[in-house]
Amino acid sequence: MVEFTTIARGIYASDAMVKAAPVEVIAAHPIDPGKYMTLVAGDVASVEAAVKAGVGSAGPERVVQSFLLANLDDQVLPALRGQAPPPAPDAVGVVETRTVAGIIEAADAGCKASAVRLLKLRLAFHLGGKGYAVFVGDVADIEAAVEAAAAAAGTALVETIVIANPYDEIYQRLLDDDYASERRLCGNKP
Repeated sequence: MVEFTTIARGIYASDAMVKAAPVEVIAAHPIDPGKYMTLVAGDVASVEAAVKAGVGSAGPERVVQSFLLANLDDQVLPALRGQAPPPAPDAVGVVETRTVAGIIEAADAGCKASAVRLLKLRLAFHLGGKGYAVFVGDVADIEAAVEAAAAAAGTALVETIVIANPYDEIYQRLLDDDYASERRLCGNKP
């Protein structure tokens, strides 16, 4: 993924990314506040070439953050696409970051740290450029996942919380499909 400081440069660099290697574009769109993000998937070498091309064509001064995650946890892409199945919660953990790249790295680390389900992964739309991940599972696993996610987020971390036995109405609101327009913009059906 590459997060760019400007929309115009982001579009230009995204074009360079997909021309550099055969990758699947998961998302490529403006994000708050006036930035642009491009998220691609594929084999490690192709993604590495695409990210390098994006950063190179934008110039390092136009890149907020970029990263490559080899062996991405199987829950991350479905959560980005809004396809994560909702389990019954014992506990809920929320991790919030200042950047899109920070929350994707944090979500991946949290999934790998313990037996949790990644329920939701929100990226910057209507969030002032922030991102957040919602994990569900038992309390001990949620605590371990949130701790690992916070460590992976580093300086991008805003806050973490763990809620044991979440109130059903609050949990149902987490399940609500109130961000269908975001998925449409990302090329996914609501």
